[in-house]
Amino acid sequence: MPDTTLTGDRSHDGPSPGQYDDAAGYYVAGDPIADTKAPDGPIDERWQTRKFEARLVNPANRRKLSIIIVGTGLAGGAAAATLGEAGYNVKSFCYQDSPRRAHSIAAQGGINAAKNYKEDGDSVHRLFYDTVKGGDYRSRESNVYRLAEVSTNIIDQCVAQGVPFAREYGGLLDNRSFGGVQVSRTFYARGQTGQQLLIGAYQAMERQVKLGTVTEYTRHEMLEVIVADGQARGIIARNMVTGAIETHLADVVVLASGGYGNVFYLSTNAMGSNVTAAWRAHRKGAYMANPCYTQIHPTCIPVSGDHQSKLTLMSESLRNDGRIWVPKKAEDCTKDPRDIPEEDRDYYLERIYPSFGNLVPRDIASRQAKNMCDEGRGVGPMVGDFRRGVYLDFADAIARLGEDAVREKYDNLFDMYERITGENPYEVPMRIYPAVHYVMGGLWVDYDLQSSIKGLFVTGEANFSDHGANRLGASALMQGLADGYFVLPHTIRDYLADGPFESIDESHPAVAEALESVQARIDKLLSINGNRSVDSFHRELGNIMWEYCGMERSAEGLRKAIDMIRELRREFWTDLKVLGTADSLNQSLEKAGRVADFLELGELMCIDALNRRESCGGHFRAESQTEDGEALRHDDEFAYVAAWEWAGEDEPPVLHKEDLVYTAIEMKQRSYK
Repeated sequence: MPDTTLTGDRSHDGPSPGQYDDAAGYYVAGDPIADTKAPDGPIDERWQTRKFEARLVNPANRRKLSIIIVGTGLAGGAAAATLGEAGYNVKSFCYQDSPRRAHSIAAQGGINAAKNYKEDGDSVHRLFYDTVKGGDYRSRESNVYRLAEVSTNIIDQCVAQGVPFAREYGGLLDNRSFGGVQVSRTFYARGQTGQQLLIGAYQAMERQVKLGTVTEYTRHEMLEVIVADGQARGIIARNMVTGAIETHLADVVVLASGGYGNVFYLSTNAMGSNVTAAWRAHRKGAYMANPCYTQIHPTCIPVSGDHQSKLTLMSESLRNDGRIWVPKKAEDCTKDPRDIPEEDRDYYLERIYPSFGNLVPRDIASRQAKNMCDEGRGVGPMVGDFRRGVYLDFADAIARLGEDAVREKYDNLFDMYERITGENPYEVPMRIYPAVHYVMGGLWVDYDLQSSIKGLFVTGEANFSDHGANRLGASALMQGLADGYFVLPHTIRDYLADGPFESIDESHPAVAEALESVQARIDKLLSINGNRSVDSFHRELGNIMWEYCGMERSAEGLRKAIDMIRELRREFWTDLKVLGTADSLNQSLEKAGRVADFLELGELMCIDALNRRESCGGHFRAESQTEDGEALRHDDEFAYVAAWEWAGEDEPPVLHKEDLVYTAIEMKQRSYK
């Protein structure tokens, strides 16, 4: 086990956060990096400046240029529709049987935009400020301001597409609040906002399919990126129906492949969600930024036993009207909640954070729920050695608004809860508990959304750029559509202005190497012929990650996790059993490739968390907290983006730091009290 290294004088009992490098020996220090694409000047002028400075591609030349987009969620679908409309030749890939099955469909609660329809003090600058503060001052301010700036355009775009946003009696668009804010800026379509937005992007993309500018490849999984002469020039994909390994070449590649929350096995992500596209790019030279920043969502249906393969999210929008509480006395936890009188209930978020109450950010709500359960005041059935649940109670809202009004807002969410749990939330409080939901980390990109590989652009949850250490609710849909509709189409043209690039084919050494690498990996996975299933390895990895790199991390636990993951990876490559063959539909083979990548990612996440000896947002180090248990940042040591470079098999990763500089707002300790 590597020793920590003294980096400062010991002036008092016990090490301070800046004195030791907990991750010494696990990584190699690399050169610092910077985002050179973001313009200087006033923050509210930077995006307009960059759009003007970005070179143009005339319509005739666009027809000669080709773009590959991996992923058909909001970021990928919107980008394909917009770039196809612009006249480029687009190839769109997804592993689902239809683009409409992308995981964006599961985002239920809403989408943020600084429209200020409620006249309650909202503005672009306030959305920018709330997002940076919500991310605990670990996001890049230029990117966040741009996101806030284009947010208003997104709503107009989607209304024009026919997205059925909720409306007030007079016909104006309605909106509601989400965690971490004190204004109403979240537009919604009952509890199915992601589905409705995805249908809008899907219809726009299908129009381009009909017109011939977009070609769709469903049931195709990207297994490698082709990097020729330092530029991304295509992908290797497996046809998941026939097993055929295919080469697809283009002038530029866009990854819109979503997040990697399934490294924890149990999460709110679709079971097919994976990190393979991004991780294959990382192994080819794309930096992975802030991988330890994981969002634990506070409003999920609790784990009920070892039989589960995924968890179900109950939208954060429910916290607008639901009140969160636990019994004040542990002996009341087994009672019917309706039999517990008001004076014996602890509405702990309202008590601890009176200004924000139940609408505190997700990381804070999640940690406090864990604290209540750790104190022995959790509710619901015993799972393992304690009760994992707190109440989300709508009795007050139903009494105030009437059941019909509550049903109008949330009916499909309440119905889903009842189908899963067998309990009627109109009569009995919901039970919720935190679960892995979203990742703020992802491939490093500059202001143009280009990774450290030239010609490889990354959008949506697959990149790291907009959310810092914690994402505010209803901002995922905002970022995905902002990147796809309004950012990437402007920035990618600056790169494509140098095209068309020199033509390559399957005889090119880079293509041959990528094909050989993919085939060798498949052959290896099929040839191990051990005794353990893919799912058993995935579940064990998830248990390690949740226990030691989940809601709370410590140096001791993270070092233990790294050792356990390394041992598990050795066992994976010697005792894995993959049934079936490569030349047919084979879900066991698909899972094996994905879990192999999760095993490598999991180790890097733990190293990143070990290196960052501070608490910020979703990254809570036990060694760094205030006297009352709140996250304690250390801006003098850790105000940087951690961009990790792949150094090779069994080699320590290289850490490049990008300093975070704030010019428009002041960095200060978060408070929601």
